[in-house]
Amino acid sequence: MSRDDHTSRQSLSETSLFDPPTQGNRKSATRQERVYQWFDRFVYAPAKVGFTDWRMPLGLAIVSVFIVIGTVGFRFVPEPSLNEAAPYTAPFVNMDVPLGTDRMGQGIAKQLVHATPAMLQMALAGAIFATGVAVIIGIVAGYKGGKVDSGLMTMTDIVMTIPALPLVILLAAVYQPKNPFLVGIILAIDNWPGLARSLRSQVLTIREDSYVEAARAMGVSSSTIMERDIAPQLMPYILINAASSARAVIFESVALYFLGFLPFSTFNWGVMMNLAYQAGALSNMGRAGHWLLAPMFVLTLFSFGLIILSQGLDRVFNPQLRARHARTLSDDDEADIQNK
Repeated sequence: MSRDDHTSRQSLSETSLFDPPTQGNRKSATRQERVYQWFDRFVYAPAKVGFTDWRMPLGLAIVSVFIVIGTVGFRFVPEPSLNEAAPYTAPFVNMDVPLGTDRMGQGIAKQLVHATPAMLQMALAGAIFATGVAVIIGIVAGYKGGKVDSGLMTMTDIVMTIPALPLVILLAAVYQPKNPFLVGIILAIDNWPGLARSLRSQVLTIREDSYVEAARAMGVSSSTIMERDIAPQLMPYILINAASSARAVIFESVALYFLGFLPFSTFNWGVMMNLAYQAGALSNMGRAGHWLLAPMFVLTLFSFGLIILSQGLDRVFNPQLRARHARTLSDDDEADIQNK
């Protein structure tokens, strides 16, 4: 046995199981090492990238608070009832109703809490519908090209030219949606064409990349290429637009409830603003202004949280940044760093 072989075996025997796996022993990695690699690449590195930017933890904290309130928290808060305190009680005067009361003595804080589930349902349904339709149409049109591209983009242009507000008001008047999920879908009908066209433009470039050409040459199906090779490259842009779609749906729902075009079937922030307006909040801000301003502030805060969270996630989905923070690297990660 040569001296080099003896030195190599001795160095392998001294390698700790808890040390980050290296390129040389990756093929023979144990189960514990594979778990370590998975945790490092998909949990530790993304978390480290995300929390180096103030927008990620702040946006995550704001959105998480609303999610907790809308899914669990409202169950621990009693529903607002009449005459909890004197009508039009100002904020922070009576701690039983910290944000004051409306004209019937109902606590505004309780109203905000119990309005949150419906707002989350509308935002979730709208974001999933608008983003899902845009992703499918944009990626398929950009990758397939030809008649498929022409047909899908013609449909997209037709939807884009339809006036959005009259269409939504017409659908709301015809169907009278009472389920928050249905309201969110109706409001998101006009939100997907712009994203679909943007995704198509990006896919036209990505489909010419060498790794996509190699996958096609190897006989990989088109659906697999679009799912595994193209869609992940677009995830940061898709996430940002998903947050924008959720924000747009919330603003549109609040506006339509405030104007009275949607039925008051579920209690939400738009209904609160409508009732405050009818009670003369604009003409007498000193008496009922807090009733109108409270849902406006909550709406602004939730929208702000969605925007900065999506901006923080943009860094998390950057493969070069994740690779630089990971303690174990795959071959693709190493190649990304070298190419960078």
